[in-house]
Amino acid sequence: MLKKALRTKYKALRKELSEIEIEEKSLAIANEILKLPIWDKTYFHVFLPIEEQKEVNTEFILHLLSGKDKEIVISKSDFETRNMTHFLLTDNTRIQKNEYNIPEPLDGLEVPATKIQVVFVPLLAFDKKGNRVGYGKGFYDKFLSQCKPETIKIGLSFFEPEELISDVFESDVLLDYCVTPNGVYEF
Repeated sequence: MLKKALRTKYKALRKELSEIEIEEKSLAIANEILKLPIWDKTYFHVFLPIEEQKEVNTEFILHLLSGKDKEIVISKSDFETRNMTHFLLTDNTRIQKNEYNIPEPLDGLEVPATKIQVVFVPLLAFDKKGNRVGYGKGFYDKFLSQCKPETIKIGLSFFEPEELISDVFESDVLLDYCVTPNGVYEF
């Protein structure tokens, strides 16, 4: 399927999810993450969900990382340059929603992309080869290309994979894993 059709399909599927379903599926995803071979790493990048888009609630993942004494990194997006700036999440981090309802840090200790070892990637859909479909702005492809090659890229999805996303680009960065409420896919 083409990315545009997948965006439409999965936005509609997400829209049908109730708040309870989102919480249950998000918790199931967090439990599946415990099975991944990532716990020897220190710097974990986590997206803060856009509630209005019914994204995976990463609060459970934040609790996991915090409980394991990991360094948690969150980002701020610049919509003019399509760049993301990454900040360490601390007790003093002030978070505010931007004009697109994305919760972002107002300031803090900046972390270079090269220091991040694991990235939890938001997505609308993914396929059995590790390709993903986001909102189409390219923020994460740009960010992931700035990370070290060994950075582990983990998609989070409420839904199972599509067979194939047919219009992938050379600049699209493949996932290493994708976690759904039902299990882990490795690519």
